[in-house]
Amino acid sequence: MTKKRSVRKPAASRKPVRKSAVCRKAPTSPRPVRPRPKRPAKQTQPAPALHPAVTPGRTPVASITPEQQIVGATLLGKVINYFTHLGVATLVLEAPLAVGDTIRIKGHTTDLTQRIDSLQVAHQSVQSASAGEGVGIHVADKVRTSDAVYKV
Repeated sequence: MTKKRSVRKPAASRKPVRKSAVCRKAPTSPRPVRPRPKRPAKQTQPAPALHPAVTPGRTPVASITPEQQIVGATLLGKVINYFTHLGVATLVLEAPLAVGDTIRIKGHTTDLTQRIDSLQVAHQSVQSASAGEGVGIHVADKVRTSDAVYKV
């Protein structure tokens, strides 16, 4: 079997090639580029010692609703966060607290009284904690953010 040799057709009989399909021209005038607005420079601040949602100092009485207030009990602070999978509430203490003390957590839908069995500061178990420290407390029932915690 012999191979067929392709014979090139004369230029007159070939189809014309579209120039745009072969090579694309660069646009004659590029689109105007708008400058991006500059972001303000980040101000470096020292890292907060406490939870970022907590401002240091005492909780103002006006921020505690009347149904959360307990007369004659020492306010320990407000619940910052509750971890459901651990059953742990975190708060920043306004008064000292120790293992064995009885606390009452009072909120809109919460009213829980229990004894402190475990107390943690920075993921370390401790027997007592002083005012101004962020602590984690194991609680028996669900509590909510902003519930008031009292020492009874």
